Amino acid sequence: MYTFFIIVLLLAISALCSGLNVSLMSLNIADIKRRAKLGNKNAIKVLKLREHSHLSLASILLTNVGVISATSLVLGEEYNGFIAGLLSTVLIVIFSEVIPQAYFARNALKMTAFLAPVLNIMIIATYPVAKPISMILDKVFGLEKHNLHSRHELGLIIADHIDHKESELDEDEVDIIRGALMLSETKVSDIMTPIKDVFWLTPNKIINDKLVDKIKEQSYSRIPIISNDLSEPYGLVLMKDMVDVDFDNNSRKVSDLKLHKLNVVGSRTALDTMFRKFIAAKAHLMAVEKNDKIVGVVTIEDLFEQLIGQEIEDETDNL
Repeated sequence: MYTFFIIVLLLAISALCSGLNVSLMSLNIADIKRRAKLGNKNAIKVLKLREHSHLSLASILLTNVGVISATSLVLGEEYNGFIAGLLSTVLIVIFSEVIPQAYFARNALKMTAFLAPVLNIMIIATYPVAKPISMILDKVFGLEKHNLHSRHELGLIIADHIDHKESELDEDEVDIIRGALMLSETKVSDIMTPIKDVFWLTPNKIINDKLVDKIKEQSYSRIPIISNDLSEPYGLVLMKDMVDVDFDNNSRKVSDLKLHKLNVVGSRTALDTMFRKFIAAKAHLMAVEKNDKIVGVVTIEDLFEQLIGQEIEDETDNL
């Protein structure tokens, strides 16, 4: 009976070592650091152990090897060599390897944090041997690198939240995050309004009451002023600047009106860059240029539509 309890105790310690080995090394150190910053208590307990992974690993393996050797010796005192070797192998594989590793792998952070005090005892007990081993491993293999996710990997990670009910993100939030991740890969030419669909005027165009009525009818708020050959942007006429002007008896040339600056961007400009350009220019509309010709216009609304993945429609949905 005494031998039985000794075997059970040794197998339990070996199971803890085996499970800790799998759970600790399966934890992503970058993920643990993020969770620790967010105040996750389990992550805080595990972080230092995971940062010094070679020392933790050496301590776990030294303890496990010692326990397995002790198990074989105890069984060898009760049975002959073949039976003792076979029995110790079966017991260790089933109860100290397969079962604990399967369980710990599914609950890696929780179990590692729960057994952190036990692991610290292992480190203290094996420190004279484990520390030199860890220093050699640090020298040979170096410290673990912080591998960042690519943009597409992040998109897939975010997309996983759609299929999980326990996710804190709803479908709209997922769409916005995925849209933001794709901004740098989308060009202005992909979202601009082609010049053929834009209401624009030349500097010499005469604005009379009929033209003003047309502008009001279509609810144009900003009108680009561009040269006939589409090579030069002159500016923007804002509808609000025309409200107090009497065009019924006093037609005017476009060039006589107040013109606001019309910024120009290249057609291959990435959308994440466009956000900075709109902010810096304090503008809502910019002309898009390709091969020294104005080929369209892009608005801040176009950017937001791309970001949220849905079209924003107002009462008229015109420029």
